[in-house]
Amino acid sequence: MKLAVVGGGSTYTPELIDGFARLREVLPIEELVLVDPAAERLELVGGLARRIFAKLGHPGRIVTTSDLDAGVEGADAVLLQLRVGGQAARNQDETWPLECGCVGQETTGAGGLAKALRTVPVVLDIAERVRRTNPDAWIIDFTNPVGIVTRALLQAGHKAVGLCNVAIGFQRRWASALGVTPSQVHLDHVGLNHLTWEFGVRIGGPEGENVLPKILAEGGDELADMLKLPRSVLDRLGVVPSYYLRYFYAHDEVVRELGTKPSRAAEVAEMERQLLAMYGDPALDEKPELLAKRGGAYYSEAAVDLAASLLGGGGSPHQVVNTYNNGTLPFLPDDAVIEVQARVGRDGATPLAVPKLDPLYSGLIAHVTAYEDLALEAALHGGRDRVFKALLSHPLIGQYDAAEGLTDRLIAHNREHLAWA
Repeated sequence: MKLAVVGGGSTYTPELIDGFARLREVLPIEELVLVDPAAERLELVGGLARRIFAKLGHPGRIVTTSDLDAGVEGADAVLLQLRVGGQAARNQDETWPLECGCVGQETTGAGGLAKALRTVPVVLDIAERVRRTNPDAWIIDFTNPVGIVTRALLQAGHKAVGLCNVAIGFQRRWASALGVTPSQVHLDHVGLNHLTWEFGVRIGGPEGENVLPKILAEGGDELADMLKLPRSVLDRLGVVPSYYLRYFYAHDEVVRELGTKPSRAAEVAEMERQLLAMYGDPALDEKPELLAKRGGAYYSEAAVDLAASLLGGGGSPHQVVNTYNNGTLPFLPDDAVIEVQARVGRDGATPLAVPKLDPLYSGLIAHVTAYEDLALEAALHGGRDRVFKALLSHPLIGQYDAAEGLTDRLIAHNREHLAWA
């Protein structure tokens, strides 16, 4: 089995390597290719990756290359984890929206749109090159904004599934608290990428006992602290929102906070500098503790599980992924991409049935889906008017003067990445 990781020079990669090494019985990789145009960075990451494999006794071969076509040739699955423009572009995404009184964040709002505009054309080019060398390869997308990028891939006819680590983070957290194995915890996880709620936490599978009321009653304070939302909000909702919902439920509060501290991108850039220095130490043969602060917890385990199922191995039968709606949420078009529990196998992902949603949730999901429609149009076809309409449609923006100012700033800060600008 051959896997390729595009964006293999990411500081995330040792987390992925650690999972591949530990879970080699689930996903028996013979060759792993790390592909990245940043050759010097790639060699640092690749060296540590080989040492991790050696320490944990993985017999697979790790190859590094800046040649995309050679790297993906013959791959059974290609995992995308790239960041067009790097942390510098992310820093811009997180700062210029604040000038218009809007949240500056890399996956939602104006910053999220900027990232989509930079990313979608690049990902589609990569996917076409994968298809030329191996049309049967699965593409697993971890590149944000995952929902929009996955939809672009699916609409272009690629065998693609989107992946996020929010659900597996909740699953691992609650498995530990409840004293059960993660495989025993089934989440009623529903929404769009970075716009999801846990409507149930079931023990044993989709029909198991729902212990979410117990979790909220006994651990509500801790959850509220983690999500930075009042405990009273969780109690009134009776569900657990992902931490990205704070941008919607406490928008103005978040904007004020963001204006008083360095961007997350600046923090991550410094962290990456330290990590790359560590990766260059020939004595290091495990992922460093600092990597846990980088983000992406349990990403490797989710990726192994998904790849194993898609390639016919021993992955979990039900996994939270991003895939076509196909009637699962009746208020959305079939070709919307949703993030829900799905049955995953060689033929891809088929969403499980979900309960009817209260308008409090379905309304916001529908609104953000409409924005994603317009965002994808802007990413595929360009043009200032398309960018403006996408921004105006977003529930975190919604005012023409803000949308005008954000459009000007988005184009100015991303001109080098926009072929039409």
